[in-house]
Amino acid sequence: MVTIIGGWQSDFARNWAREGMEIADGFAETLGCGLEQTGLKASEIETGHVGNFVADMFAQQSLLGGFFAQVDPELDGLPTSRHEAACASGSMAILAASAEIEAGRYDTACVLGIELMRNVPGQKAAENLGAAIWQGHELQDAIYPWPRAFSDLSEEYERRYGLDYRHLMRISEINFGNARANPNAQTRNWQFTDRSFTDCDEANPVVEGRTRKMDCGQVTDGAAVVFLASDAWADEWAKKNGKDPSSLSRIAGWGHRSAPISYRAKIKASENADYVFPQVRRAVMDARARAGVDLDAIDAFETHDCFAMTEYMAIDHLGLTDPGEGWKAIEAGTIEMGGTKPINPSGGLIGLGHPVGATGVRMLLDAHKQVTGTAGDYQVEGARRVQTLNIGGSTTTTASFIVESAAAA
Repeated sequence: MVTIIGGWQSDFARNWAREGMEIADGFAETLGCGLEQTGLKASEIETGHVGNFVADMFAQQSLLGGFFAQVDPELDGLPTSRHEAACASGSMAILAASAEIEAGRYDTACVLGIELMRNVPGQKAAENLGAAIWQGHELQDAIYPWPRAFSDLSEEYERRYGLDYRHLMRISEINFGNARANPNAQTRNWQFTDRSFTDCDEANPVVEGRTRKMDCGQVTDGAAVVFLASDAWADEWAKKNGKDPSSLSRIAGWGHRSAPISYRAKIKASENADYVFPQVRRAVMDARARAGVDLDAIDAFETHDCFAMTEYMAIDHLGLTDPGEGWKAIEAGTIEMGGTKPINPSGGLIGLGHPVGATGVRMLLDAHKQVTGTAGDYQVEGARRVQTLNIGGSTTTTASFIVESAAAA
């Protein structure tokens, strides 16, 4: 296993460009605050990993690993790398850092996910984010390609199982509601009316196809950092610094699967399968198998909800219901705070925000907070194990982690 020492997340409501910040400024703030929050010294970090999708397009900046030494001279010489897998970029950085620790190359790692996205007009942002679509081959007639892609998924669920838009809106309503309790949530102060979560064209206008405004995750500036360590190093560090072992958590299991980049290729391949996205299901089950746990042992989930339809798909792929029956968990209140399997107590991508390269790291950090009892007003009572589900593209890349408290290990 790999121990999670802790980490830090920026306020996702901020607009960095309006504050005159560059991506390097966000990186520096996140790294510095993360070290201060955990009590780690920069000299104790042995390897650095960055999760980022499209800084090249939004900020004309690549080679992000160079920011470690740029913003903290003590990290000059640190081995670093950047990882890209669209919305799953942060999880890829975590997997790489964990593998280095498990291989014995290093005892400690810093994983920082970051994205600057609000510095360009909305249409340009949509074009940049379209880099994860098979360019020139699909969704060429869409103004906003990702809302269209998950509109197509809604239609696929409608065709296979039937779909009621009221259930999608209940997902959004829950996540916006959860976000109110999160001091870092982009939408924590947003106001809604009794028509916001309906198919009212005025209160909830169509964005693309069947996707409406309240279906959508947010365009966000933000970053998150987590610090990982070998179990032996973490135990020694905790003793030396007078830390309570319960303040630490562990990555007990992981899953990582990939599928063709084409959305249509995935749908065609799963035509006669149990699940619309078999590789998502495999990643979920791989994580549980490696952790040696089943669904009953999971107390909460941080899952991908770039659109309400994404979470609807995740509900059955996580096994909370049979395929196509996610509505049952929604109507039963299963996924709500206080339910038996809360989803996105943080607010998720819809309520908390979605700085793409940071999302996988932020999910792991929120899982750590939950199982160490430090999530504050959005704490799931008694949480000991949390599963994350982070998706890149139209499930082209899927990653899942099981995070458990040190006491549960």
